[in-house]
Amino acid sequence: METYQTEEQQVEAIKGYWKENGNSLIAGLVIGLGGFIGWNYYQDSVVEAQQVASYQYQQTMQAFESEEADFRANTQAFIDANSTTAYSAFAAFALAKDAVEHEDFAGAETQLKKAVELAANENIKAIAYLRLARVQIQLEAFDNALATLAQTMPETFKASIEETKGDTYLKQGNTELARTAYQAAADAGGLQANPTLQIKLDDLAVNVAG
Repeated sequence: METYQTEEQQVEAIKGYWKENGNSLIAGLVIGLGGFIGWNYYQDSVVEAQQVASYQYQQTMQAFESEEADFRANTQAFIDANSTTAYSAFAAFALAKDAVEHEDFAGAETQLKKAVELAANENIKAIAYLRLARVQIQLEAFDNALATLAQTMPETFKASIEETKGDTYLKQGNTELARTAYQAAADAGGLQANPTLQIKLDDLAVNVAG
């Protein structure tokens, strides 16, 4: 889906970073427990658990992409069993994307809300919020979409947030607010990431001139 293009690249980058650094990040977070339990044993168990989750995620996604029998149920089972790892949010993204492709927007909304809960960092959470807002637009739950977009997200997502706000306002028939939001997205660098933003601005300019 076109709406996922830029964010898919962000997700892949986060996946790669987590795969390369996840073990050391977890180790750093729990190093303070060394005075209470055997550190070497704990470190080994954490690293092993992370490696197992990584392997299971890869196997689950291979089955998902191949659409093997019960691939959706198996992916959900993976999410339920690995809720403390970043991979659970990635798996929820996969289920949400599958739901969107089958026009099951209510199902996608459920998975993206779960991804928000499971997100291991603010960047993953922001991607989940943006996708959730777009699904809520499809459900014509415009107030919900705007509430989702009002959540705290990193500044680097400002252009995407404002553009999605513009899409929401446009669906509501409020062209003035839509134009303001699209311009805010452009000012935040949105034209570089998404050339279609210029088309949206031009369309509103034509409507005003007409």
